[in-house]
Amino acid sequence: MKMVNRFSATVASLLSGTVLTAALFFAAVPRLHAEDYNHCQRRIAHADHELHEAIEKHGRHSPQADHKRHELQEVRERCWNENHRWWSEDEHRWHTERDWDEHDHDRD
Repeated sequence: MKMVNRFSATVASLLSGTVLTAALFFAAVPRLHAEDYNHCQRRIAHADHELHEAIEKHGRHSPQADHKRHELQEVRERCWNENHRWWSEDEHRWHTERDWDEHDHDRD
C-alpha cells in the first residue's frame, strides 16, 4: 500500500509540474508575439526615418536615398516574412496584406 501511495504522489507531482509548465508556456506566447511586433515596428520606423533624412539631405533621387529606400524595403520584407504583417510609419497602422508600394517615398 505504501508503494501505491508513493507512486500516486509521484504521478500527481509530475502531472502538476506538466500543467504548470504548459500554463507558463501558453502565457508567454502572446507576449513574445507582442515583442516581435514591437521590434518589427521599431525597425520599420527607424528605416523610414533614415529614408526621410536621406531625402532631405541628399535629394529624393540621390544614391543615398535609393540605398535607404532599399533598406526600408528589406525591413518591411523581413517583418512580413516573420509576422505576416508590416507597419506603415506614415499611416501609423499595421497592414496584414503585402500591399506596400516600393516607391511610396519617391513622390511628393
